[in-house]
Amino acid sequence: MFGIDDAIANGAKLIDDIVTRVWPDATEVEKAKLAQVTQQIQNEYSLVLQQLKINEAEAQNPHLFVAGGRPAVIWVGVASLAYTGLFQPLLGWVAACFGWPLPPVPTNEALNTLLFGLLGIGGMRTAEKLKGVATRGLK
Repeated sequence: MFGIDDAIANGAKLIDDIVTRVWPDATEVEKAKLAQVTQQIQNEYSLVLQQLKINEAEAQNPHLFVAGGRPAVIWVGVASLAYTGLFQPLLGWVAACFGWPLPPVPTNEALNTLLFGLLGIGGMRTAEKLKGVATRGLK
């Protein structure tokens, strides 16, 4: 039988459900956000670990074109930045003192093109390794 007690209990439950949906419990919302952030951090950590394994495998490769690729990219970048940020201004100052023509200044567009091109090649190589289609060396 359906009594007044059942009607009051069902009405209270309905009101509780409405209040919970309109004004959710702050601790539950925070717990959900924390779980989502934790999952994102774990995903990023997993990607970093995979990249470190790839870096280690490349560094141990006996072929210069595989193991030497990253150091070459690093040195090209360092040389470009050293020239643009340090040597070119100093050479410009010396040239101005002696009346010589100013040394050329690489544009940021050129440096960005170089950097993004090298990063793109590195990204394609990483994608090949992750898919398992990377070659061991030049044939």
